[in-house]
Amino acid sequence: TAALLAMTVSAFAMPPVPRKSAELTVTDAGGKPILLSSLKGKVVIVPFMFTTCPHCQTEAKMLTKLQREMGPGVAVLGVAFNDGVNAASVTQFVREFGVGFPVGYATRDTVVGWLGLSVMDRWVVPQVAVIDKKGNVVAQSLPTGSPELQDENNLRAMIAKLLKEPAATTSAAPA
Repeated sequence: TAALLAMTVSAFAMPPVPRKSAELTVTDAGGKPILLSSLKGKVVIVPFMFTTCPHCQTEAKMLTKLQREMGPGVAVLGVAFNDGVNAASVTQFVREFGVGFPVGYATRDTVVGWLGLSVMDRWVVPQVAVIDKKGNVVAQSLPTGSPELQDENNLRAMIAKLLKEPAATTSAAPA
C-alpha cells in the first residue's frame, strides 16, 4: 500500500494543465540568459533534454523541422539538464544533431521545479511542455513520458490549432 500511496501522491503532485507558465531562465552556450517570457506571443515548445539521450536527439531533429516549416509564430527553446551539462556539451549537441533552435542549459533542480515533478516521480526524458501565445502551459509530458508530445503529426496539429488562437485575451462585450 505504501507504493500505491506514493503513486497516488505523485499523480496529484503534477501541476494542472492548462496553467500560467512560470518564468524559466536558461543559460545559452555563450553564457547569456534566455528568459522563457521573452517568447510570449508565440507558440512555444520546450523540450527538456539530456544531450546524451537518443530520444532527445530524435526529438530535437523533429522540432527543428517543425519550427522551420511552421514559421515565425513558433519558437522552440531546448533545455539541457543532464549531469555535467555545460556550454561545450550544448554546443556539441547542437552541432552534432543539426539543431535549428536555441538550446540552453539549467540545473536539474530548476527543471524539475519548473515541471512540478515530485521527488517521488521516476521520470524520463525528453519532458516536453507546450505553451500557447498567452503564456499558458497547455500540454506537458507525464513524468513517465507522453508519446504524443514526441509525435510529429500530433505536435504539428496541436501547434496549428494554437497558432489560430489570438495572442491576447480580449474582453467580451456585455450581453
